Amino acid sequence: MATRTKRPRVSGGRPAPGPSLCPALRQPARATAPPAAGPVPLFRVPSPKRSASPARARRHPRGLPGAGPRHSAQLSQVAQPGGGGEPDSDPVAGFLSWCGRVGLELSPKVAVSRQGTVAGYGMVTRESVLPGELLFAVPRAALLSPHTCSIRDLLERERDALQSQSGWVPLLLALLHELQAPASLWSPYFALWPELDRLEHPMFWPEEERQRLLQGTGVPEAVEKDLANIRSEFYSIVLPFMEAHPDLFGPSVRSLELYHQLVALVMAYSFQEPLEEEEDEKEPNSPLMVPAADILNHLANHNANLEYSADYLRMVATRPIPKGQEVFNTYGQMANWQLIHMYGFVEPYPDNTDDTADIQMVTVREAAVRGTKGEAERLQLYERWDFLCKLEMVGEEGAFVIGREEVLTEEELAATLKVLCMPAEEFREFKDRDGWGEDEWEEDRLTVTNIPKLKASWRQLLRDSVLLTLQTYATDLKTEEDVLSNKEAYAKLSWREKQALQVRYGQKMILHQLLELTS
Repeated sequence: MATRTKRPRVSGGRPAPGPSLCPALRQPARATAPPAAGPVPLFRVPSPKRSASPARARRHPRGLPGAGPRHSAQLSQVAQPGGGGEPDSDPVAGFLSWCGRVGLELSPKVAVSRQGTVAGYGMVTRESVLPGELLFAVPRAALLSPHTCSIRDLLERERDALQSQSGWVPLLLALLHELQAPASLWSPYFALWPELDRLEHPMFWPEEERQRLLQGTGVPEAVEKDLANIRSEFYSIVLPFMEAHPDLFGPSVRSLELYHQLVALVMAYSFQEPLEEEEDEKEPNSPLMVPAADILNHLANHNANLEYSADYLRMVATRPIPKGQEVFNTYGQMANWQLIHMYGFVEPYPDNTDDTADIQMVTVREAAVRGTKGEAERLQLYERWDFLCKLEMVGEEGAFVIGREEVLTEEELAATLKVLCMPAEEFREFKDRDGWGEDEWEEDRLTVTNIPKLKASWRQLLRDSVLLTLQTYATDLKTEEDVLSNKEAYAKLSWREKQALQVRYGQKMILHQLLELTS
């Protein structure tokens, strides 16, 4: 199954505070995730582990909750429809007419609508749909990418000069050009975009509000790194390129603010075609915009998936969809902190079965250091940590990722607990043979269900690490529960406060489950 581009959840869940080892912020992907069809992340989180988990192909969200109509007043000042109707005409009718012209085939059983959807435009069924039925097919010629846009030859010639840590510059330049091109092929498609100045990604929240509402979740740190990288990329690569081609990029698009907004839009709406199994060692494919597919909203319990073929991208039903129900894609197996960071929304507890909590790797080290007695023990512990770094099991910016029912970074966490807790003589032998064999690793499998069976020293270190992690939040679990259980108090919260509350609550529920399992 294919999903929009999503940040992979490897061994590092979210970046820890401090300088990034890799300026690009890509979320770590779920270890066991099959490919999904969804959007692409701009920046990447460095992974300290030996082998990165496979990233699900995923898509970026459309119709962000809280976003205004897909036709943007601000956008209309930049983009002029190219044969798809006037700016004030029905954007859905213009889009459907455009679909017919470019060969984008929609099943008569589905309709693009704002009625009956969870947010903004979506796709609903006119008739019942069975598993395996084709909902729509998008010809590759209708995709918007650096390879299909009207300046594709220029982007190809300048490919080396446009390389960046994010890998998104060519697509962003294609969008910047097409938005202000008088006769862009994709103008009717742009009319269904959300208002760019109403996107709800935390990168657009005031810094004080972002820190106050999301402290401890990892989102503020990720956003700060995103903003720094976006600014650097714009001024070092994008703006000089646009200034060198004034005939292709007018003054209206040479704006850091617009670039920020398009980065967020690509983060939430673009797709990344998954690599074939034999291509796992290659760099990920570049993001691309997939009209119609980016209309679908996200649900962990989705009912459709995007499939890739040589000539078309096809959205196919994965289970029965009754008449009048919304069609949902999946953006990948994503925790709520990733959803709000990349898409500007969350799934309320307990709906997001893919939610996770992170324990920063350096937090486990800190918990272990606090348990030492004297300088000699402290130095021995740092020696063990350095050895784990050598084995590429831990890193200064990595995180252990815990789901509701599984430890996504099982190998790394088990290795860390084992090495930091083993007797001195055992560590010397372990170090001399440079780690352990496969049989020894199998003996130390770490799952959520067997945590109570771990050695007492392992459980204590894990428990101490959880307690330190809980201290990073501004509020405790009971405070969150009191608000959620009080309908009147909850109703008074702003939309952002409600979203942030769900992120914090989901993480704390997982962490408190760990406390129970280690008690």
